[in-house]
Amino acid sequence: MFKTSARVMLAAPLSVCAAVLWAAPAAYAQGPAAPAASAAASCPAILKQTFNRLQDEAPQDLCQYSGKVVLVVNTASFCGFTTQYQGLEALYAKYSKQGLVVLGFPSNDFGKQEPGSAKEIADFCFNTYGVKFPMFAKSSVTGANVNPLHATLIKLTGKEPKWNFTKYLIDRQGKVIEYFPSKVMPNDKQFVSQIEKALAS
Repeated sequence: MFKTSARVMLAAPLSVCAAVLWAAPAAYAQGPAAPAASAAASCPAILKQTFNRLQDEAPQDLCQYSGKVVLVVNTASFCGFTTQYQGLEALYAKYSKQGLVVLGFPSNDFGKQEPGSAKEIADFCFNTYGVKFPMFAKSSVTGANVNPLHATLIKLTGKEPKWNFTKYLIDRQGKVIEYFPSKVMPNDKQFVSQIEKALAS
């Protein structure tokens, strides 16, 4: 399901500008400031969780995304679907001002296609695809060690990730409204339509 040639994608960008992300973390996946107490009180249950940010392991309260349409994606650097990073970043750039946030969760669960360190993953995402949407520390998205957000997503939808770049769409009220398998590309018309519908509600 993945392409061995995808490994070539990682080599060049990791050797070029590898320090950019770490020298200027403010340029990457910073996200908004922590919400006020009133906003935290209205935070949907599914977002009442904290994950470490990928590039510097700073704890991030997901309640900062309360009131937004949230797209949760498990990612990998050596997958045939890795080029979806480009489309996901394009969605984030186009719709973020309307309230969309994409949350990336690197995982080595499928095909061992995310074996790198946090720095390697972060450098690859930023230098290869210019990823600016929030990315979190590598974790499991299925199985016995599944991270708590994906455990909740699986419980609510009855569907667990089958491969890298599985997507879950959460509306502004914190309701999981759709599950999209890996093969659904970020520019898929029906996929984009669902996002636009959620943003309009």
